[in-house]
Amino acid sequence: MAIVSLFAVALVGCAGGGEEAKEGGEQQAAEEKGKVTLGYVQWASEIASTHVVKEVLENKMGYEVEAVAVDAAPMWKGIENADFDAIVSAWLPGTHADYYADVKDNVENLGANLEGAKIGLVVPKYVEIDSIDEMNSVKDKFDGKIIGIEPGAGIMSATEQAITDYELDYELVDSSGAAMTAALQKAIKDEKWVAVTGWTPHWKFAKYDLKYLEDPKEIYGGAEHIATIVRQGLKEDNEEVYNFMDNFNWTPADMQAVMLEIEEGKSPEEAAKDWVANNSDKVDSWLP
Repeated sequence: MAIVSLFAVALVGCAGGGEEAKEGGEQQAAEEKGKVTLGYVQWASEIASTHVVKEVLENKMGYEVEAVAVDAAPMWKGIENADFDAIVSAWLPGTHADYYADVKDNVENLGANLEGAKIGLVVPKYVEIDSIDEMNSVKDKFDGKIIGIEPGAGIMSATEQAITDYELDYELVDSSGAAMTAALQKAIKDEKWVAVTGWTPHWKFAKYDLKYLEDPKEIYGGAEHIATIVRQGLKEDNEEVYNFMDNFNWTPADMQAVMLEIEEGKSPEEAAKDWVANNSDKVDSWLP
């Protein structure tokens, strides 16, 4: 019996040692391949995309990855200064136009990773107006407020311009992406009118019946795309990572699936891991 027990302990020890060796080997492999640093803004859309990219770089390609959440201005400054290797959060040609204009000579634009993006003022479908130029006539219904996100974001600048050009007697309320969606959720629950700065893709369109208010003055521009921007010299320093970033491309439906899982309680890491596991053909097409 003692021999059997000793043998069992030895087996357990070997199994544990095997797991430790595997983990140690993976860590060593990541250290050997190097580190990739990603910058992103804390919008639901960019949390989703950045964590999917991070998951592939780490668990399909073997890199150590740091994802750094920042506001829009430091994200763009960071990619210009090579503090980040890449960002997949560039809303162009409108939302981030000013930021991109400042840095475009010092970064490389790899083009769209997602087509069909849009920004504007979003309301529940039960709201009985359809255009921004009708808002003053129902100011009391909206409490004279438009719920925004972080000050300095491109959509906030566009909304300030909309308030001026449409002569809206409204206050633009600074908040955050999370606070904006919380205000939207509460208003819908209470069946009240609310106007928020919104964008597509976003999980809120999958969860609620919403609409964009028409923008006859075209303050918010037309269709946008989300682009991948990399630091100068990335191709020379790491062609494999460069090629992967160049290949990364998905759809609004893909992104919204990840965002909705995060909204329903999964961590960004878990949601990204599940999406990558369930979309192997698409993910494999990104690999160099």
